Amino acid sequence: MNPDVFQLPIAFDIFASFFLGLTGCLAGIRRGYDIVGVISLAFICAVGGAVVRDGVFLQTDLPAVVKNPAYLYSILAAVVVGRIVGDRMERFGRFMAVMDAIGLAAYAVFGTQKSILYGVAPEVAVFIGVINACGGGLMRDIITREEPLVFKPGQFYVLASFVGAVLFVLLTAFTPLSSLTSGVIASVLCVLFRLISIKFNWKTRSFYASGKKNAGR
Repeated sequence: MNPDVFQLPIAFDIFASFFLGLTGCLAGIRRGYDIVGVISLAFICAVGGAVVRDGVFLQTDLPAVVKNPAYLYSILAAVVVGRIVGDRMERFGRFMAVMDAIGLAAYAVFGTQKSILYGVAPEVAVFIGVINACGGGLMRDIITREEPLVFKPGQFYVLASFVGAVLFVLLTAFTPLSSLTSGVIASVLCVLFRLISIKFNWKTRSFYASGKKNAGR
């Protein structure tokens, strides 16, 4: 492992898969899915973004989830926890928001850097980084025939991942900082941006409504 490259420790990656799998599990429970549906939704939420990154865009070797069974075990553990805890997870809303922000930032930056290392243009790498961070939730909504949350006006989520990815590209391109330092800084700022947007309820607005408002001026 190159010490100057922003890497996600395997323990962090597996824990993030557990957490994301838990969100997918709870979404399946709320929809009344059976065990097959809940496990499938947990798996999609946990590793969907990484699979799209590696299998569709970069077409690299096998995704980590295929090579390391620990990811599958973490997702199954999330399903067990979700079944036991159920609706009581709402009590841990603040903790889940922080963990989600950390995972969002880390995967946005990591996906961007991995894309650049495979020769992708920085502008496209930012797009892949955002997909890496948000792709699981997008796939969840499509599969459950819900209008994707990332397309609706709401709190800064995709925008937060975009900010993290862009900051990483700018720091590595225009400062003498290493990729590792740039990745840490970009991730921290992305987490702060996401949490502040939650704190003050910053939201995007309807594109068409904004256009009508501006047109009337």
